[in-house]
Amino acid sequence: MHLRPATSSDLDLLERLLVEAFNWTGETRVTLAEVRTDPQHAHHLRGWRRSTDLGVVAEAPSGEPVGAAWARVVPVGEAGYGYVSEDVPELGMAVLSPYRGQGVGRALLDTCVDALRGAGRRAVSLSVEDGNETARRLYESRGFVRAGRVGGSDTLLLRL
Repeated sequence: MHLRPATSSDLDLLERLLVEAFNWTGETRVTLAEVRTDPQHAHHLRGWRRSTDLGVVAEAPSGEPVGAAWARVVPVGEAGYGYVSEDVPELGMAVLSPYRGQGVGRALLDTCVDALRGAGRRAVSLSVEDGNETARRLYESRGFVRAGRVGGSDTLLLRL
């Protein structure tokens, strides 16, 4: 596996992976069209590669993308379930199902967190739904702690 920084040309990939993240149960709950147009979902990546955006893409030896992690600062008016404050970026992450359980998510998360530290961020937040115990265990193993709750999801925070 190869990790590289996410660029502005990765928007389509990140949108597809965001759909994967929303649909982690295997049930289609959010479509690609909704990620691109519905304000509830589009704020996660609209205008991708703002000056405060950063991310990392994992690629198979063939060069095929297999996952990504990204972080973005969002204003309170665009707050998602992982929102903590306007100076704490929200992290999104997904790994394609054939590549799960192979350490890709851990490598993406660690690399993205390191990039956030390098960018001078004081914390990062995310949302994890009830039932997604694999993701929850990964986040908690890296030091994320519960900072709130929205609906059926916990907002987790990692101080950097």
